[in-house]
Amino acid sequence: LSISLFLIFHFLTFCFYKNNHYYYLFILIRITSNYEVNMGTDSLNEFIVKFPGPKDCAYEGGTWRVRVELPPNYPYKSPSIGFLNRIFHPNVDEQSGSVCLDVINQRWSPMFDLLNVFETFLPQLLLYPNPTDPLNGEAASLLLREPEKFKDKVKDYVKRFATENNSLKTSKETNNDDDEDDDENDNANDIDDDDDEVDGFFA
Repeated sequence: LSISLFLIFHFLTFCFYKNNHYYYLFILIRITSNYEVNMGTDSLNEFIVKFPGPKDCAYEGGTWRVRVELPPNYPYKSPSIGFLNRIFHPNVDEQSGSVCLDVINQRWSPMFDLLNVFETFLPQLLLYPNPTDPLNGEAASLLLREPEKFKDKVKDYVKRFATENNSLKTSKETNNDDDEDDDENDNANDIDDDDDEVDGFFA
């Protein structure tokens, strides 16, 4: 079966490279994987893949929407990968969601495909973070100095930003939510301060 899927993949890649190439790759990944995949809104070469956190790590139970953009000369050039909802990880930029992963950014091979990305590369990224080459300095520092607190913060991010409902929000939207929460807390503190002044006045 695996040989047949391999031949199908390369046959479709050859036949449709110049004509609806991205669309047929999209169909192929839907058929041959267990991931929910949807076309992006910007262009035909963009996919949104629903990616669950791997088991036996702090990211277990989380669900992330990962944006995949294929370059015109894919598979000879690597796809662009980015997390749409927030994740606390040394090798993922918290604001943009961009990923620092050598096998995608530097050591990509035409023999790799999108299934390798989601079944091997991204799970390994979450299972084995590399704090020595960070995109998120805070996460890297916390992992090196206080690994248990790092795990706790990862789980907190999973709960806040990567549950089934929150995974639909982008990093920008969750940033706005955080700002609104901060404003509400500030307003609540102001009210408490006013109450203290009133209580003191009438005491």
